[in-house]
Amino acid sequence: MNTALKYFSLILLTLAMSPALAGDIEKGKKKAELCIGCHGENGISVSPIIPNLAAQKEGYLVSALREFKSGTRKNGMMSPIAATMSGDDINDIAAYFSSLK
Repeated sequence: MNTALKYFSLILLTLAMSPALAGDIEKGKKKAELCIGCHGENGISVSPIIPNLAAQKEGYLVSALREFKSGTRKNGMMSPIAATMSGDDINDIAAYFSSLK
């Protein structure tokens, strides 16, 4: 019973967060111009050491950018870039890259 309650709570939490992740794809495309230099025009990176962002889960991208912004995740290139992003910027950029094939 305890395990079932944990799963149910996780499902409710996921559903509650879903609307918060809904970014604007078109706005994200414009905002992602800075990202294209490394992550590629279509979200396929220009280097094997840079991650592809095309078709990544939107929630994962939001989480990663928030972690870079807060400093809990560190990267010499991404941390300063994410630090300048608003919550809407993060949601929009994540929506854009997750929409790519």
